[in-house]
Amino acid sequence: MKYSEQSNKEQDYDPTKVETFDSVYEDFAHLRSKCPVAHSNEFDGFWALAKYEDVKSVLDQPIAFTTMYKNVVPVMSLTSRRPPLHLDPPEHTPYRRALDRVLSKGRVSDMEPFIRESASRLMMVLVKKGEGDLVSEYSRRLPVEVFGRWFSLNVDQIDVLQATSQAYVDAWEAADLKGVQAAGMNLTRMAEDLVAQRKKAPLDIEKDPVSSLLETTHEGKPFPLDKIVACVRQILVVGLVAPPIVIGSVAVHLSRDTNLQQKLRTEPELIPAAVEEFLRLYTPYRGFARTSRETVSIGGKEITPDEPIALLYASANRDEDVFESPDEFQLHRPNIAKHLAFGRGPHNCAGRLLAMSELTIAVEELLKMTQGFDVCGKIKMSGMPEVGPISVPMTFISV
Repeated sequence: MKYSEQSNKEQDYDPTKVETFDSVYEDFAHLRSKCPVAHSNEFDGFWALAKYEDVKSVLDQPIAFTTMYKNVVPVMSLTSRRPPLHLDPPEHTPYRRALDRVLSKGRVSDMEPFIRESASRLMMVLVKKGEGDLVSEYSRRLPVEVFGRWFSLNVDQIDVLQATSQAYVDAWEAADLKGVQAAGMNLTRMAEDLVAQRKKAPLDIEKDPVSSLLETTHEGKPFPLDKIVACVRQILVVGLVAPPIVIGSVAVHLSRDTNLQQKLRTEPELIPAAVEEFLRLYTPYRGFARTSRETVSIGGKEITPDEPIALLYASANRDEDVFESPDEFQLHRPNIAKHLAFGRGPHNCAGRLLAMSELTIAVEELLKMTQGFDVCGKIKMSGMPEVGPISVPMTFISV
């Protein structure tokens, strides 16, 4: 990818360098210790906040630090602003209300049998083969099936979503701007088709996200159709990117810690608490960003309104000033509720309950259907804005 001329500021952080599963967290620790407010000349230049309190402070000021401009680093999409992420309160709030309605505890509970059937079936294929890529063959396919169910897609639509989301992720990882835009346009066309279908034949607004968006009003008026399309496209991107990375990270961790692996296998009731700690340890984002509306000073660095501020969630959640022994897995960590894996404030993750259910079931089925598993090849790591593995070759010992 070709970027515009880089900033003349000194570079403290280079997210484009080759990273390993462990080195990325070592780099974050270095930033927290030596340069907690770091500048990078990559991706047209941006600031990166590595400390928990700095990240939390920005998230706690949603008006002062807006998402309306650069809300992710790097920027490779040329589409219009997509609610609710690209809007600030109060404009974003009615869109969140429409999404929260179809991501309720009851709705997620209704979907759990389907999530388990999908996870079991996908895991069975891997276990029977004895080896495979846990991410591409399991953790990346599961969210597609889950979203297919949530959106009430037919088989053909799910196949298109699978292929399009794969093309989108591959293009992003390759920094292929044209590829990202092409896949993005395909996602937009899928969103347009869904909106047209639900407009003609609405489904239950308590269960179907598109129908809920079409039914919700703001100041007595329905949402503009182009904003509904943009919102659906945004959901498709965010909901299919993070879960595969987290599940891949969990599998790598458990392959290294066979005692924990066996403990969770024999005491599956501990898995939900373990998933919370895994989310802290392996938060899949480092590139969600904000832009200050005014010139501000953070950590002694002056940041102007035209400079994006990347929030390194994955670093903040390992901040030793907040989490004792931050690089260690601690089941039932006393302050686990402080982790920022799902963000904070008005833009916290709308799909948190669905994500927790999906991740928990994915780990349960991985452990239930195996006696053991191990990494058998090179782990490939994601680039910014995510952080974590996008390929984990593994061998599996069946029960």
